[in-house]
Amino acid sequence: MKTKALATTLAAASLLCAVPASAQQTKILTADKHNEYGLVYSLPITSIRFEVTARRTVSHAGPYYQYAKKFIGTDRVVKEDAEQWEVLSVKAEPFGTPDTDNQYLMQLKPGALTSICVADDGMLLAINKEVEAPDLPSPQADTDLTGSVKVRDYLQYVNEDFLASQSSAKQAQMLSESLMEVRDAKVSLTRGTAETMPTDGRQLELMLQSLSHQEEAMTAAFRGTTETQTVTRTFTFTPVQEDKSVLFRMSDFAGFVEADDYSGEPVYVDVKITRDGELPVDAKGEEKKLPKDAVMYNIPGAAKVTLSLAGKTLWSGEVECAQLGVQFGLQPSLFSDKKARSYATFNPATGALVKIAEINE
Repeated sequence: MKTKALATTLAAASLLCAVPASAQQTKILTADKHNEYGLVYSLPITSIRFEVTARRTVSHAGPYYQYAKKFIGTDRVVKEDAEQWEVLSVKAEPFGTPDTDNQYLMQLKPGALTSICVADDGMLLAINKEVEAPDLPSPQADTDLTGSVKVRDYLQYVNEDFLASQSSAKQAQMLSESLMEVRDAKVSLTRGTAETMPTDGRQLELMLQSLSHQEEAMTAAFRGTTETQTVTRTFTFTPVQEDKSVLFRMSDFAGFVEADDYSGEPVYVDVKITRDGELPVDAKGEEKKLPKDAVMYNIPGAAKVTLSLAGKTLWSGEVECAQLGVQFGLQPSLFSDKKARSYATFNPATGALVKIAEINE
């Protein structure tokens, strides 16, 4: 085998994106004439996929909020329209993307039984063994704004006198009187004392539902309304060094916004290297020499990665990263010896060696 490495320059990247739903496939590559008995593969660069879920709260003031204390007995009302966003949770998952600028060539002899399993993007997953490709995340659907009534639904239940009035105080009084009538009607139906009772249970249910909506709509004209929505966005980040940068921002007007949109408060991603990748050593504690025509793999380093907003930690954890480590290689004869061939599997997020064993194990 012959190994060729191309120089690479790593760059940090943070992206606001929606992740499509698609299943990765794997390919088994074998050497023959059409590829001149050479197999090309890539090792991964490690990125982190952050799935951030936030709650959006939208409040609308009722047109008669200033009369709420007088007519419905409460001053706990929405006094002005507002929108707020709050981060509820963060999930983080490392994943690998192929370092296409730093590829390797495994040069085989005719008749060699060695094969490699790669993802559809060419990233090495295994040697002499077929494995599944890592799963891709499914897209997250935002929920709809919740709320049984809108702040102006009460207009469905007012009469011509209400609409003709030019006094908001008079309108509030008329609306409160209608509200009391609706509540009295609900009580009468529930107790069975209404002048006109429904003929069956289904009709009773429908009448009570209608009265409940009227009550909520008229009450909302005084109290106001509050609606909520759950929104999920996905960001990716590639650590390359100790650094603190803005991954995205949260705006009370627009929710998730780009890192360079100063309408929002910054969400920082902080990287602290906790472990450098180290080359393996022999019994004497000396670094092992790279085998000739080695089958390359990554020995990752690690970093503590923290996501924070306004001084509050949203997520923190240690992540192994290929680009913070070093590369080493396996003896190629392990995979071509016809009497005792071995297989190897690799971590798709870091390119680290997971297992090596004889095929007949």
